[in-house]
Amino acid sequence: MPSVLSNPQLSYTGLFDRGLAIMEMLASSGEGIALTEISEKLRIPRSATHRLLNTLCETGYARQEQERGTYVLTSKLQVLAFTHLSADGLIDSAQPVLNQLAAEVGELVRLSVVDEDRLTWVARAQGARSGLRYDPDMGMAAKLSCSATGYAWMATMDNEQALALVGRQGFGSTQEYGPYAPQSVDALLPRIESARALGYALAIQTFADWMSAIAVPLLHPVSRKVIGVVSVAGPVFRLGEERLHQIAPSLIAAVAQIQQLIPGSAALMSPRLSALHSNQGG
Repeated sequence: MPSVLSNPQLSYTGLFDRGLAIMEMLASSGEGIALTEISEKLRIPRSATHRLLNTLCETGYARQEQERGTYVLTSKLQVLAFTHLSADGLIDSAQPVLNQLAAEVGELVRLSVVDEDRLTWVARAQGARSGLRYDPDMGMAAKLSCSATGYAWMATMDNEQALALVGRQGFGSTQEYGPYAPQSVDALLPRIESARALGYALAIQTFADWMSAIAVPLLHPVSRKVIGVVSVAGPVFRLGEERLHQIAPSLIAAVAQIQQLIPGSAALMSPRLSALHSNQGG
């Protein structure tokens, strides 16, 4: 279903369409949304909106804030998504590698996965033991125009495809993101091209004024399609440009290790490991 936010002119008539549209709208707001606003923006009758919200609350996917009367999503949908992701083995395979890398570099390491036209952070490992720590919630979509994660992904495609993704999501403003967040195509393309040349992407004070990051795309070992991105992020006073370049070899090695752990990889399909897997009753 097209995004509610990207196409506010859509009309939702089916019960299932309406329910999904409401959930997507609630997902865009951490503070909650009033019934009237949902009804007006989605052009769904107030009575039908109320019934659908009641159903979402009864099934545990949403709740109504008692003080303000607004509706917010619960964590149930997020848990459902992570359960699905865990089922394909990617998170379980990657987590030990993320933990090891985080301990080595002493910063936050995150894995994001490709979900159609966006990247969603689904796993993390915190390596910072003291001082300022960057530790965001999982389930957020990366802002492609101003994140190392976005640059790393877009570097694997041609400029036309990359700019189409940014066009749908929009540029991150310097008020909401970092002071050096690109505000135009001319400012964005050099960052993508740099990531292509280096094999990894850097973002210094583009996502947040105090933060910098480095990211490397994760390719499926068989299809060679990008399935995610692994990144390291932290405060800019610890992660200056020189330090980011120093981290690059460890990050690249970690991504290569994760690729070898994905089902279908050459390592897991080797006769030696296949025999071991069979002997273990797998």
